[in-house]
Amino acid sequence: MRDLMQHWEMRVSHIIDHAAKYHPRRSIVSRDVEGSISHTDWAGIRDGALRTAQALAGLGIRPGDVVGVMAWNTARHLKVWYGVSGAGAVLHTLNPRLFAEQLVYIINHAEDRFVMVDPDLVPVLEAIADKLPKVERYIVLTDAAHMPETSLRNASCFEDLIASVDGDFRWVEGDERDPCGICYTSGTTGNPKGVVYTHRSNVLHALASNSADMVGLKSADVVMPVVPLFHANGWSLGYAAPMAGAAMVMPGRDMTPAAIHEMLEMGVTTTAAVPTIWLGLIAHMRANGLRLSTLKKVIIGGSSCPRAVIEAFQKEFGAHVYHAWGMTETSPLGTICSFTPEVLALDEEARLDIQCTVGHPPFTVDLRITDDEGHELPWDGETQGRLWIRGPGVVQRYLKFETDATDDDNWFDTGDIATMDANAYVRITDRSKDVIKSGGEWISSIELENAAVAHPGVAEAAAIGVPHEKWGERPILVVVPAGDTAPDKRDVLDLVGRSFARWQVPDDVVFVPELPHTATGKISKLELRKQLEKMNYSLPAG
Repeated sequence: MRDLMQHWEMRVSHIIDHAAKYHPRRSIVSRDVEGSISHTDWAGIRDGALRTAQALAGLGIRPGDVVGVMAWNTARHLKVWYGVSGAGAVLHTLNPRLFAEQLVYIINHAEDRFVMVDPDLVPVLEAIADKLPKVERYIVLTDAAHMPETSLRNASCFEDLIASVDGDFRWVEGDERDPCGICYTSGTTGNPKGVVYTHRSNVLHALASNSADMVGLKSADVVMPVVPLFHANGWSLGYAAPMAGAAMVMPGRDMTPAAIHEMLEMGVTTTAAVPTIWLGLIAHMRANGLRLSTLKKVIIGGSSCPRAVIEAFQKEFGAHVYHAWGMTETSPLGTICSFTPEVLALDEEARLDIQCTVGHPPFTVDLRITDDEGHELPWDGETQGRLWIRGPGVVQRYLKFETDATDDDNWFDTGDIATMDANAYVRITDRSKDVIKSGGEWISSIELENAAVAHPGVAEAAAIGVPHEKWGERPILVVVPAGDTAPDKRDVLDLVGRSFARWQVPDDVVFVPELPHTATGKISKLELRKQLEKMNYSLPAG
């Protein structure tokens, strides 16, 4: 009686086929890179994707070839998102915020044959094109009227290219385990590492994301991914939204608070971004007396979300926050903080405490925490340990590596330090390389930062450990003031002290005009430590 059901390969082309067949007129609004607002739908996206695949095949792209894409979140990017994989090729998303040396490395390492690029990002590639010998052709994602003059090799205009074909094309078929996309890690401790997603892993991940206790998109939703599609697989929203038949709003390149608010007011019900984006938006709305007329769900990930941001969205602006965790290596969703019955039974303040965790995992994700020797630790909400993950959306081996990234039981070490409570809610307390160790005890830099940001005079904060003769390390806070005048150090430390034991409270507050960030928007503790060294910083006496 084995194998009596239909064999149906899980390919991402089925996702866009579903959206176009059963939700063809669902709206896709886009702020294009030329500055205009355009309107299309899932039928239009599929037609553009078919034409993209047909054009790429006509230019010689074959199954397994790698096509780089450096583009903002627009409708054109969605066409490319499905067109490249529909041609059987591998979509390699490129982050324009990376250093030139990192871009050169990952384009060469992935062996991109073509690179597709938004017109405003052409100079980024022109500056490094002579170091990219394997790139045969560049396709600029614009129309003839806005096609820039460029020195890029064999440059062509995207709109002209897809207008030259008729869209009468069949998606390239293949095994669901074929490569579908590549994202590279940020490479803060060495060269970036390539994570190769398969068609199967992307489809399963999107299904898990759309489960009711996770992102849970519906056809009635309007989704705006502020998180770029080039950041950790676009948090899978480019797959999950059409799978659900949801409408989308694509915000383009303008990430100013005013522009984001304008696009959110186009009927958006669900959005997603890193905390720094939302800190800016909240400040802008408060300063200008603005509201959110349709937004109901805010997904926050990428780094820890301060409690103050959660409270602002829920108490001032009427949108519920879903704090999530994941990484490039996990497709990326690992957990999300929806409420189980045990949490719903708590009072409001206790639920807010739970929302400062990153929540619980969906089906397809398995988690554990261990000590440094690999012994599993209790789920008591207090005991901190290394967080491990496994599942069909988790990396097995990095691109061109000779050994697996997992142990013999397929557990992947995330590099995060975390606790888990009895209801499987995960609290990320630190990165293993950033945890502050004072007198043999761990102090969470993330929780110190979140406590400091609750002060109205603090715009952004980073907690790091600095050497101490007696205690090994002591924490300090490096703070960006919210206004022209820095708050009193004692006021900041007193606020932090309400949530921490006396020995955990930082020894000093250092004010700076800005904090260094990585290409994915996270605070770069490595660069911050270098800056403090240049300042010859030392702890205050006493």
